Amino acid sequence: MSTLVLSEIYIYPIKSLGGISLTSAQVEERGLQYDRRWMLIDDSGIFLTQRKLAEMALLQVALTPEGLLVTHKTKELTPLLVPYETNSTRSTLVTVWDDICFAFIVSPEANAWFSDVLGISCRLVYMPENSIRLIDPNYAKHNEKVSFSDGFPYLIIGQESLNDLNTRLEEQVPMNRFRPNFVFTGGQPYAEEKWKTFKIGNVLFYGAKPCGRCNVTTIDQSTGQAGSEPLQTLSSYQKKGNKVIFGMNLIGLSTGTVSVGDTITIMEAGS
Repeated sequence: MSTLVLSEIYIYPIKSLGGISLTSAQVEERGLQYDRRWMLIDDSGIFLTQRKLAEMALLQVALTPEGLLVTHKTKELTPLLVPYETNSTRSTLVTVWDDICFAFIVSPEANAWFSDVLGISCRLVYMPENSIRLIDPNYAKHNEKVSFSDGFPYLIIGQESLNDLNTRLEEQVPMNRFRPNFVFTGGQPYAEEKWKTFKIGNVLFYGAKPCGRCNVTTIDQSTGQAGSEPLQTLSSYQKKGNKVIFGMNLIGLSTGTVSVGDTITIMEAGS
């Protein structure tokens, strides 16, 4: 069997905004360090994503020594700096799918900036350490917590899975359509969907369930334009029940550092 090697690492500090490519990252219980610890909410406290606001794809986040720097990919806007440590004491209840937890409202300045750019009244919130959002108990191993990601701390996709998908498409799509945390080379297409326990370097992970996909996969992350692919093609051969699947949701069973070039060691895989 060909060697499995971690080839790309991504974090998405503000949920549903542009991702950041890293060469190494800290594996924490809720996800990679900084991953989806911030989120935009509407006036009712409900989370906002590209599913309804494709414009969010055009907002790019970068890590700087002072904090997150948010810019627009196509418009000349004054960048927004979001400090890593919020001084806010204003908390609010937020809703992510079926979960309700509390978060801090980052600042009036951030709220105004995002509301202006997106054309909708919204607020930027941050998840502190004492805000508890648990992984679905049907899949959790030890009552693990999760950040503002859709349901699981991590998502892994094999490069061979994307390569196989692209052979079926008229126009190829890049990996950023699927917003993974980890990409790896080697192995067979879709092999990751059967992994149960494995290590990236020295860090242990558990494959919880294949990832059900939504219309965000159809949004071009460089233009914000939506189409029908690759979801339409995936639905023709990658369905489990009524879910179109691509990639594997993971739970971290230990903490540590992972780096591009780390070997992936499969310890248990399903049939």
